[in-house]
Amino acid sequence: MYIPQGNQMQDRAEILEFLRRFSFATLITVLDQKPIATHLPFLIEERADELILISHLALENEQWKTFAEQTCLVIFSEPHAYISPSLYNKELNVPTWNYLAVHMYGHAHIIQETSQVMNLLNQTVHHYEEAYVAQWNRLPEEYKTRLAKGIVAFEIKVTDLQAKKKISQNKTTAEQNRIADYLSKSENSGEKLIGTYMDAELKKNSNHSIK
Repeated sequence: MYIPQGNQMQDRAEILEFLRRFSFATLITVLDQKPIATHLPFLIEERADELILISHLALENEQWKTFAEQTCLVIFSEPHAYISPSLYNKELNVPTWNYLAVHMYGHAHIIQETSQVMNLLNQTVHHYEEAYVAQWNRLPEEYKTRLAKGIVAFEIKVTDLQAKKKISQNKTTAEQNRIADYLSKSENSGEKLIGTYMDAELKKNSNHSIK
């Protein structure tokens, strides 16, 4: 991913917060010289200094058969917002787009032990809907075992992480404040979120200036 220096995300905590908040990502590999993609929820784990992505796909989805042969790419991309040139100080400007995105590369390892697959399903339930845990626990073990047999669980050890935050950092503080204020009042949830990220960045930069 092309990332100008001013748009690089380098704060590990900020990156992890983004990944966990927007964890529905796109898994990309190549099959017969053609890119293929699956949209999946991912759990993110830290093991020592390594990042591990964990997910599962349907057994009938043949993308898992590409895992042994190549590097996988997982793209986390959300939120985003159109930026009108009317928000800039000068008329000599063009529209652009603000967004956050993280690209992660690594090799996928298939989880074969039934107990580990069940552990992944349990983790996923706890992560996405704590209120459903009691109902999930009441389901017959035979039913859950059949579910486990119909999926391919896997984890990816991240070998390369590219994180980008493009939120008008190249504009003046006045322009950034104007854009953030405009987006924060939008009825579009993605635009509101970009406004929130911009506000946080402006406050952080302001605090650094004071110090």
